[in-house]
Amino acid sequence: MRKKAKRFVLDVNVLVSALLLADSTPGKAFRIAYEQGKLLLSEQVFKELFAVLSREKIDRYLLWDERQRFLAALLLHSTLIEIQEQISACRDPDDNHILELAANGRADCIITGDSDLLVLHPFRKIPILTPAQFLEWVAN
Repeated sequence: MRKKAKRFVLDVNVLVSALLLADSTPGKAFRIAYEQGKLLLSEQVFKELFAVLSREKIDRYLLWDERQRFLAALLLHSTLIEIQEQISACRDPDDNHILELAANGRADCIITGDSDLLVLHPFRKIPILTPAQFLEWVAN
């Protein structure tokens, strides 16, 4: 019997770090999640990622074409989740959309560097891990 693919939510900070520094810990975590499971996306997370990657200061690190290819590949290889249940559990209300994506998408793990989310570990039995913790988690 085939094992069910794990479902992962990656915070925007992890996605941007992975794109900018492919060999970094966030880059490795992104690659493993991308190759071994399903990435979950919501419209809000995608819009936030697009906004961050559209910032002028990113121009010195990546060509616009590279950012567009990353966004297109991410969309192609992710499962888009429609948010039905609104959640208000994070001390930073701007981060609630990550919890909503995880809960609505039945995620197996949230990967983030955001302390406002990490303090909630676990959230509804969903582990909230840093990229380094995630690498240990998948190794075990």
